[in-house]
Amino acid sequence: MFKFKMVAASAAFALPLALGQAQAQTPEPDIKQLVTPQVLEEMYKIVSSDIVRISVNAQNDKLHTLPQAEIDTLDKQWVAERKSDDKPLIAATLSNPLSVYLARVQGKSLGLYAEIFIMDQNGLNVGQSSVTSDFWQGDEDKFQKTFMAQDKGLFIDAAEWDDEAKIWRGQVSFPLFEGPDNKKIGAVTVELNLTELERRAGAGS
Repeated sequence: MFKFKMVAASAAFALPLALGQAQAQTPEPDIKQLVTPQVLEEMYKIVSSDIVRISVNAQNDKLHTLPQAEIDTLDKQWVAERKSDDKPLIAATLSNPLSVYLARVQGKSLGLYAEIFIMDQNGLNVGQSSVTSDFWQGDEDKFQKTFMAQDKGLFIDAAEWDDEAKIWRGQVSFPLFEGPDNKKIGAVTVELNLTELERRAGAGS
């Protein structure tokens, strides 16, 4: 009996070590190689839905070009609400039709999309699949190198290791166009689970 207990204890001790090794940081994937034209095409399909353009245009018409002071006020409110039980701005955003649509897209991706959010002409979130850290993206590359860019504005950010989830993540951002003249009305950011994308690429799926 004593011998069995010792063996069982050794096995139990070895299991966390094995799990720890399995969860160690893996080599950084080449995000630009993984984001193929086919991967991009799937992202473009996400924003081809009418709900995307209707929602962005509605917010653009409502807010127009906001003064920076008002943008900062909204952003500060969002950040404060993340730590509060009262979340009127966050709740209203996450429950709107666009956010519901994006949450469904993320769920149907079976782990490929870690986050999706869409911005208006001010760089403010219109809809999102989950709660973002802030409400205004206008001071970040995901907006400045897409909506503010003179070209088509595709921006593929560097891969980042998520130590909690033990996966590599990477954001792909691009402008949202409308009409025959390709007017920019907003921008889109899709955060990919690069570990899953790499697995699928290796499996040929």
